[in-house]
Amino acid sequence: MTAASTPASSPAPGSSSTPGSSPVPAPHAVLGAGPAGTSLARELASRGHDVRLVDRQGKGPAIDGVTRFTADVSTVDGARAAVAGAAVVHHCVNVGYHLQVEVMPLIQKAVLAASEEAGARLVVLDTLYPYGETHGAVMTEDTPWRATTHKGVMRAELDALYLAAHAEGRVRVVLGRSADFFGPGVLNSTLGGAVFPAALTGGEVPGFGDIDLPHSYTYIRDVARGLATLAEHPDGDGRVWHLPTAPALTTRQILGMIEERTGRPLDVTVMSEPRPFGPFDDVFMAEYAEMFYQHTEGQTVDSSAIREAYGLAPTPLADALDETLAWYRGFLAAR
Repeated sequence: MTAASTPASSPAPGSSSTPGSSPVPAPHAVLGAGPAGTSLARELASRGHDVRLVDRQGKGPAIDGVTRFTADVSTVDGARAAVAGAAVVHHCVNVGYHLQVEVMPLIQKAVLAASEEAGARLVVLDTLYPYGETHGAVMTEDTPWRATTHKGVMRAELDALYLAAHAEGRVRVVLGRSADFFGPGVLNSTLGGAVFPAALTGGEVPGFGDIDLPHSYTYIRDVARGLATLAEHPDGDGRVWHLPTAPALTTRQILGMIEERTGRPLDVTVMSEPRPFGPFDDVFMAEYAEMFYQHTEGQTVDSSAIREAYGLAPTPLADALDETLAWYRGFLAAR
């Protein structure tokens, strides 16, 4: 689970950091400048691609090889401006949890139409929500979609539309599914800003649901590596892929690994039911209640397919935690 911020008010669609200017040509347009979109933009640029990073603000630290651009991709005009001239469009946009059922379909409609008009391939960052409750069964790309929650059904419907657009020859589409994010820059997730700062400073660390069940977490840099690789391999289009995800441990084991690295015992508060905590306010947790099953049954993601096809192994969890803690130390020092 990753909480998203409510979209800020946006400037006119198609504006950049210089109001009224046209987008700088870039083969890759990354929509959404949150942790996933920003990590993906960095990854694509490190592979030598020219990248346009799009969000409703168009602001942020400079990234070599990346041009920032401002657009509201929930509108057709905004999406059209955002993807102009792109060969590959990466959809990494998310919205506030309480807005998802209403807004995510609008974004999909606009982005699909704009990508079709531009003749661009579409790489979509996806979630595990369409699977619904699996009762602890390992999730593969062949796991049936049995979502019953409002947000799960919405995500399944969107994914069916993406794959239908591909099957109909309108847009070449590929979907990359991720478990809960964690890593540098990831704040609003169950393994994020409520965990690492508290672990480093002696604060209260939340543990959602049954922390003795296996739970997969996907490292944000593996999300970026997976999406970038799918962008470079059109032979993988027309289907769902699981992004590289380390073998599942229990959340308690992961918290133990964090404890070992910080050299201090963690003050863990187990939350058997959803309630406000840290960055998860009452609005968010009221919406998240229907998804809390993710923490009361095992959640194990098998990402062997992308490894076998493209040689993408997940970052070892120990290394990912080391890198995450190092980032949070810098983050806390800067504050």
